[in-house]
Amino acid sequence: MNLFPGAAQRPISIAALGECMLELQGPAFGQLRQTFGGDTLNTAVYLARCGGARLRVHYATALGDDSLSAGLLERWALEGVQTGLVQRLPGRLPGLYLIELDEGGERRFHYWRGQAAARAYFDAATTALEEQADALDALYLSGISLAILPPAGRERVLALMARMRARGAVVAFDNNYRPRLWESAGEARHWYERAFAAASIALITADDHQALLGLPSLDSAVGAAQALPVAEVAIKRGALPTVVGGDGAWQEVATEAVARVVDTTAAGDSFAAGYLSQRLAGAAPAAAAAFGNRLAARVIQHPGALIPRDAMPDLMATA
Repeated sequence: MNLFPGAAQRPISIAALGECMLELQGPAFGQLRQTFGGDTLNTAVYLARCGGARLRVHYATALGDDSLSAGLLERWALEGVQTGLVQRLPGRLPGLYLIELDEGGERRFHYWRGQAAARAYFDAATTALEEQADALDALYLSGISLAILPPAGRERVLALMARMRARGAVVAFDNNYRPRLWESAGEARHWYERAFAAASIALITADDHQALLGLPSLDSAVGAAQALPVAEVAIKRGALPTVVGGDGAWQEVATEAVARVVDTTAAGDSFAAGYLSQRLAGAAPAAAAAFGNRLAARVIQHPGALIPRDAMPDLMATA
């Protein structure tokens, strides 16, 4: 199913909404590497890399008026991510997180994000994203995008999702669920149910869905995801095949074996980028999932959320 029939002669425009933070990697009180990351920002960067000239990727967030925020904007622009939807808030700062890795590449996160500028994106009466939404072909956001916002901001996001979907735009919701960002699982379920109802594509990490719903097994989480009121669903199950489809028609798409996992950071974010970059270009869901799995397999063989561009030349668009 081609999401945009007749649009082959122009770039497809997609905005990702969320938060990017400063990232520190390394052991506590050891040598630390500084970079940046955030689930939807990671997806935006990989979308720009994989989409090339056929995708125009925007990032919607809020930053401060400090040198760190200016540095983030410069780096996003170098990756081909459009920054016209970013709001600069005087006196605010980006959030910060530290990643510690165990020997198997699994992560432990420490966050300093309570006063991050991104949380105030919808504090203004209107935003660049809302004002320019009618010019966008697609919107991508996650459970984290909702979690960091106050209820009034979440309401505006849901209204934007409904508005864009009503006119035929693609609205993709990724279920990234981080319990610590919510007051309770019940609160999270309330907002997730409404986001799924407004989305046209759901990108599901099965163990996150299991945790959100308090289900007894991964299989039950997959079943719950298949019952979502969303036309198109992609369900990630770690190393197990990805399940894609909708309306009772499902396919399994094999993941790619990796000899050594270095860092699982951005595995799901890169899958989302790979999947959406191909779906927006007209690929079928199964082919899009195969590309997403291939990109995620490459990413987890390198440290950090954003791997070097020269580590993925065969996965980047050439035009």
